Amino acid sequence: MSSDPTTPMTEPQQSVDELAGKLKRTELQRSASSIPGREIVQVLTEIPAGVESGWHVHPGEEVGFIVAGTVEMMIREQETLTLHAGDGFLIPPRTPHNALDIGPETGRMLSTYIVEVGQPLATFVS
Repeated sequence: MSSDPTTPMTEPQQSVDELAGKLKRTELQRSASSIPGREIVQVLTEIPAGVESGWHVHPGEEVGFIVAGTVEMMIREQETLTLHAGDGFLIPPRTPHNALDIGPETGRMLSTYIVEVGQPLATFVS
């Protein structure tokens, strides 16, 4: 694996941020963005049935897609979304949100983040 930030990762890595203790998050790739000061990070998140991520924010946009399962996506000051496999979602930068897998199977989400370089990918909020 190259340490050059412009080279996509070739091996999945476990994501290390505040959510890593609650969910299985595998970072699939990370690369510099054409937007100065931003990078693109793609993550596969697995949420066991009945588990929620907890309220958190990202330092940039999250563009997501439900790969498997059913997930309730709570976004502060918006109506709760019930997302099924095949549904997409968009979370604006620094917007508190919480994902709950309502089962019966493990939910899997593929998310692409366009975030500020050097910031934690996710931070818990109250």
